Amino acid sequence: MNQVEGKVAIVTGGGSGIGEATALLLAAAGAQVVVTDINLVTAEETVETIKDQGGEAICVQHDVTSESAWTRVCEATLAEYGGLHILVNNAGVSGAGLPDFEEATLATWREVMNINLDAVFLGTQKAVLLMKDSGGGSIINLSSVMGMVGGASAAYNASKGGVRLLSKSVAVYCGNMGYNIRVNSVHPGFIWTPLVRDLVDHMDEGNMTEEGLREMLTERHPIGRLGVADDIAKGIVFLASDDASFITGSELVIDGGYTAV
Repeated sequence: MNQVEGKVAIVTGGGSGIGEATALLLAAAGAQVVVTDINLVTAEETVETIKDQGGEAICVQHDVTSESAWTRVCEATLAEYGGLHILVNNAGVSGAGLPDFEEATLATWREVMNINLDAVFLGTQKAVLLMKDSGGGSIINLSSVMGMVGGASAAYNASKGGVRLLSKSVAVYCGNMGYNIRVNSVHPGFIWTPLVRDLVDHMDEGNMTEEGLREMLTERHPIGRLGVADDIAKGIVFLASDDASFITGSELVIDGGYTAV
């Protein structure tokens, strides 16, 4: 049984998709969850669902690219629950709609890096500072299969590859410092969330439909289906739990075989 009962967790991007599913599962397993999202309405909805199911949670509006916003989230967490044991850096943007490599600008590159990588650095650093005084913890950073193989935009691939190596580096650092803090990355395949469904608006084929997009993506996954948010959330909850106490600096690939092809 996953051991997260009584632990305090922050989940960014917790208003929808993988973040929402993760917040719900952590709360169901007994964690106290701080749900953050740039969209306060969706974060509030996640918290209401958690409370309706008997769990404990609060929400904080959160621009993950802002260091001061991270400070406010950490202060709210400490004020409400007294510590931090789990951080799920989930918030991010997809590579949809980005210009081809030759047409890319430094501005578009930096926009993706700011949200997908710089924000993960900020959250991870803040979490280490809190967790080392709370007896340790687990940091789970959401990367992607595109952080392991090429195929998306250069900026998106690079940002997600950066998350993978950042996680390894901080895992080694925490170990060398004697902190009881584990850091791992999770690499989803294509998960049927609003972020993926929105890809249809950026496809070259003008007649691409949502159903057509789903069929095309499904063909790339040997398991024969796309993932759903709970597929990833279950892996995240495992890494957050004491059941994963010997796992750090690792990648958990949950991709239905995408990277095996």
